[in-house]
Amino acid sequence: MPSRIQGAEGGTAVPGLISVVVPVFNSEDSLRELARRLVATLENTTAGFEVILVNDGSRDHSWEVLGEISRADPRFRAIDLMRNYGQHNALLCGIRAARHDTVVTIDDDLQNPPEEIGKLLLKLDEGYEVVYGTPLTETHGFWRNLASRVTKVALQSTMGVETAGKVSAFRAFRTDVRGAFSSYRSPFVSIDVLLTWGASRFTSVVVQHEPRRVGASNYTLRKLVTHALNMMTGFSVLPLQLASMAGFSFTLFGIGVLVYVVARYLLQGTSVQGFPFLASAIAIFSGAQLFALGMIGEYLARMHFRMMERPPYAVRQEKSG
Repeated sequence: MPSRIQGAEGGTAVPGLISVVVPVFNSEDSLRELARRLVATLENTTAGFEVILVNDGSRDHSWEVLGEISRADPRFRAIDLMRNYGQHNALLCGIRAARHDTVVTIDDDLQNPPEEIGKLLLKLDEGYEVVYGTPLTETHGFWRNLASRVTKVALQSTMGVETAGKVSAFRAFRTDVRGAFSSYRSPFVSIDVLLTWGASRFTSVVVQHEPRRVGASNYTLRKLVTHALNMMTGFSVLPLQLASMAGFSFTLFGIGVLVYVVARYLLQGTSVQGFPFLASAIAIFSGAQLFALGMIGEYLARMHFRMMERPPYAVRQEKSG
């Protein structure tokens, strides 16, 4: 029996064992196959494990299937959230519930094969704190791939260019990293950004990425773009810096226009004629001001939600064998 060490959440963590966290949303058709393949893989990978399945407000029969799986195997724990909070919020719930010293996160759609978990763990043993499983080619549609790239661009402002380019939902990390965000309470969650609060040694390995066999992706272009905007305004001051740069640039432009108007009057004795010129200048400056006000408003909204102490998730019930 391995010795036990103090966990980051006030519980205990077992060294050498693995906690797998799976956010679940409308995936009743893939859950049994996922559970079977996780057991087959983890039994040959580690001396012991647990699988935490977090139901993120599914509208199908996913919760009933999770109850069936957890009753059949005590190594599976099912957590039911009060409503749909989002993938990263569900992951945060599962990560905080993890009991072992290594956490692996994987999606419920089997596009990242559970058999690839061993690659992440081997790389983690080299001394890294966070390891991502990065596919050579992703099998999503054009819009989903485009939205993923938008999200990674947003991550660059908080994680660094090299790390952000390799981010994926298939990741492994040391459980003690979560201590850096144990008190995080905002409803806007990005697991990848939170991991940077407690880890500095990131890397990735190439893994297989399979086509989705059942169902359709729950991530739309709109959801991914919204997630990217939430990350930029929730974890970075980049938008405010862009607003400041835009304001400075248009100030220089205005000074240039003033110099041009004065110089023309002094040299030619005439002023700049025409309503279009005046209207264009006003439109440019008004647009810059509205852009800056919009960015400030986004940050004020996040401050408002933080002051409300709205939780990132709420648990309805939990099932285990």
